[in-house]
Amino acid sequence: MNKEGKRKRYERIVEQLQELLAKCDDRTAHCATTAALLHHKVTGVSWTGFYFLKGGDLVVDAYQGPVACQVLEKHVGVCWAAIDADATQLVDDVHAFAGHIACDARSRSEVVVPIHDAAGTPIGVLDIDSHREKNFDAVDRAGYENVVKLLEETWNTRPVKT
Repeated sequence: MNKEGKRKRYERIVEQLQELLAKCDDRTAHCATTAALLHHKVTGVSWTGFYFLKGGDLVVDAYQGPVACQVLEKHVGVCWAAIDADATQLVDDVHAFAGHIACDARSRSEVVVPIHDAAGTPIGVLDIDSHREKNFDAVDRAGYENVVKLLEETWNTRPVKT
């Protein structure tokens, strides 16, 4: 798929997700719906899900794909890099990423977007893996960041059960 086609696909995903998120006020339901929608609408992904900070740990939440690491080692790996740097991580080859945590040894590339509370503090991440090296590009990054922006706006502007 060309870049314009990918960009439009992410726009449609965000529009669809906006309608779905309006149906309830439960963060777990939002995460489960988001993970399912992304996992089945974006090609080439092997794992799509969330990790949230709980008691200082990054703990797995709703996801699609093989069994995940339940708690990630602190300040190690791509998910923690996104939290610690408060910036999206786009990794072409996870095996070349110092400290990569291999929950699935077949993973080759990854994109991780931090999620913020109303004060702008990171509270978790959206994590997407692929078995293909260099599966993600700037269009994917922007698309996933727009999904997270929608989640943040939803969670930070109306009462949501956590």
